[in-house]
Amino acid sequence: MIRALLLTSRPLSWVNTAYPFAAAFLLAAPRLDALAVATVVIGTAFFLVPYNLAMYGINDVFDYESDLRNPRKGGVEGALLRPAHHRATLWTASLLPLPFVVYLVIVGNGVSDLVLAISLFAVVAYSVARLRFKERPFLDSLTSSTHFVSPAVFGLALAGAVPTASLIALLLAYFLWGCASHAFGAVQDIGADREAGIGSVATVIGARATVRLALGLYLAAGVLLLLTPWPGSLAAILALPYAANVAPWWSVTDADAPGANRGWRRFLWINYVTGFLVTLLLIWWALTR
Repeated sequence: MIRALLLTSRPLSWVNTAYPFAAAFLLAAPRLDALAVATVVIGTAFFLVPYNLAMYGINDVFDYESDLRNPRKGGVEGALLRPAHHRATLWTASLLPLPFVVYLVIVGNGVSDLVLAISLFAVVAYSVARLRFKERPFLDSLTSSTHFVSPAVFGLALAGAVPTASLIALLLAYFLWGCASHAFGAVQDIGADREAGIGSVATVIGARATVRLALGLYLAAGVLLLLTPWPGSLAAILALPYAANVAPWWSVTDADAPGANRGWRRFLWINYVTGFLVTLLLIWWALTR
């Protein structure tokens, strides 16, 4: 059971939600007193494991039937949870985040509480029956992007950051990156999703159009990053590896869509390289402000 819970939480992706929160909070916090340090530690721990277990665990339970048809499932790209583990996964995914959420609400403010509520709603709404935002084309990509952008927005709100035009441009660029990444990820699953009767942005507009949409969103994100103050504008260059990664599938057919998994696997590692470079830019920015 422990192994199943660990696998379903996608350890390879933990950093994708914990890092944005920690970076946003640390850079926006007016001071790092004892309360601020405790908050960043607890918040980072929350977005590292409990948040991901809730997001992916709920998804793996409600996607079990379609995951049976998906050859990608059963490894780092997604667990294939046995039905015997479903109840325990849902209980753990619901209860483990609770103490973290209670603390973050207590130390938070009205804006941060609202952002956290939206973030948690998006986690649940993406997968649970009846809501199933993941089966609502275009809303699926918007919701998935919210999963990854909202920790950063929450960190900023928790630290009391004041919105500026450049900050909004940065967050919007991040959001477009998230939409592009989800859309491209959906391409490889077109066959399995259609067989299971699951709708997605890719099943509706097709593999070729989805790849082109993803590439356009990556480039748009890069343009928005040019609006951020130096040295943040250098981050615009980091949109290019993502665009280059999806470009080989510019003319992909629905029949050949599963081959896009090669690009998706590269995407997972590009994130780590990009994260390292973003960290250097953030340190540079922090030292010059």
